[in-house]
Amino acid sequence: MASLNVGNLGEYLREQRRAAQLSLRQLADATGVSNPYLSQIERGLRKPSADVLQQVAKALRISAETLYVRAGILDEREREELETRAVILADPSINERQKNVLLQIYDSFRRENGFVPGSDADADGDAGPRKDVRPREGDDAGADATEDQDPHS
Repeated sequence: MASLNVGNLGEYLREQRRAAQLSLRQLADATGVSNPYLSQIERGLRKPSADVLQQVAKALRISAETLYVRAGILDEREREELETRAVILADPSINERQKNVLLQIYDSFRRENGFVPGSDADADGDAGPRKDVRPREGDDAGADATEDQDPHS
């Protein structure tokens, strides 16, 4: 069964490499992975490690998570969740507090729709993260928090 996933991975990698107009030798040079080993991966004879897949993904400018799913390392739903989280965390137009709030909302919608959070930290998300969310300036609750932090201001 693993060889079926590896074959699928190999075909996909070959397609991506050709779309990028790279030879196996060029991909090997870009990744630091040997040409024969890459050839074996493309032919479905080898199952690469996550590190090798990450190097190949970087060289081909594709998602490493997509390769992990095709290699059977990562579940499709886990990949989608990771990509969603990565996009939120990488957005330079919102601050850290806003990112945390968005992730909390995202987790609550997933729980509401029957998806179980992936980690213990997420499972504790209902009680803990709300403490990190500070009221906007001018809110009554914010005055108490400000006084607790700096009573002389």
